[in-house]
Amino acid sequence: MRYYLIAGEASGDLHGSMLIRGIRQQDPNAEFRFWGGDLMAEEAGIPVRHYRELAFMGFIEVLLNIFKVLGNIRFCKKDVAQWNPDVVILIDYPGFNFRIAEFAHNKGFKVFYYIAPKVWAWKEGRVKRIQRNVDKLFVIFPFEIDYFKRFQIDAYYTGNPLIDSVAKKIDALPTLEEFKAEHGLDERPILTLLSGSRRQEIAKCLPTMAKLAERFPDFQVVVAGAPSLTISDYNETVGALPVKIIFGKTYELLAFAKAAAVVSGTATLEAALIGTPQVVCYQASPISYYIAKRFIKVRYISLVNLIMDKPVVKELIQHDFTIDKIAQELNELLYDSPARSAMLHEYQLLRTMLGEPGVAYRVGEQMVTELKQLKA
Repeated sequence: MRYYLIAGEASGDLHGSMLIRGIRQQDPNAEFRFWGGDLMAEEAGIPVRHYRELAFMGFIEVLLNIFKVLGNIRFCKKDVAQWNPDVVILIDYPGFNFRIAEFAHNKGFKVFYYIAPKVWAWKEGRVKRIQRNVDKLFVIFPFEIDYFKRFQIDAYYTGNPLIDSVAKKIDALPTLEEFKAEHGLDERPILTLLSGSRRQEIAKCLPTMAKLAERFPDFQVVVAGAPSLTISDYNETVGALPVKIIFGKTYELLAFAKAAAVVSGTATLEAALIGTPQVVCYQASPISYYIAKRFIKVRYISLVNLIMDKPVVKELIQHDFTIDKIAQELNELLYDSPARSAMLHEYQLLRTMLGEPGVAYRVGEQMVTELKQLKA
């Protein structure tokens, strides 16, 4: 069968790559066409569009690039119609994918949504678009099952796909000594910075986070470079601060770090599953933050706290996002302390909640089964 997948961000590229493997295990003759990134490309060839062409963050940033966004939507609709897939699989990225869902549904294509839009956090009215245009919904957090039942939507949950990616990476880790030698790191322990995957996030958050190199001279501060960016994007931001940037080694940097400062997003959950104590950071433009604050309904921004429904990790948002407050939190987490031990204990409970490895296989099996039934 023919599968058309659309992922618009780095996390979607990761989940999409694992999903392609899972589908192919169930449907060896599967054909794929996709919007995504380098990880999906490793599984299914050249993307129609790379997510770096799509990743705009915040209300103002989207508005400034609106003509490019609309042009991509028009092209995607045309491409879907011409390729004529058996199913369109949308991966998160709701602003773009909801428009494609409506188009695909109206044209008679089956529509699966993988990684449900976070309508439980804000824009709950979007649930109606899921009811109207999505044939099957596949979620990655256990609490979403009961949430969507309130709207008569049967959501499928087979575990969180990060369980698979983390397990695979951890099994293939080099030793700490090998890693340091390969990347020119010294003997000091590592403090890792995950400053986001978009240029806007880097520009807003990294200048403050990079100052940790001055606050913690006994640690080497290393930034996990996002695959969609270049070394110049980071050098312009960190300036002369003694910070090293390493690309393509996010899981290794988390696994070997004593602690991490992490911009809110999928990376907060990755750090927790790997077992890295963290402080969560976030800063947006004042207008984007003001608008979001008026509409977001949840108490937390990090996935760790949302899933556990309590403040497991400290969140420093907007005005609280200062070098003094970040350093204060890391002073507790970089060394043996009750705060560090408590966080690691909560991480163990979180892993239990999210299920066993094999998620990509299970969700791929479920998608192929459901598609066969829908087309019967």
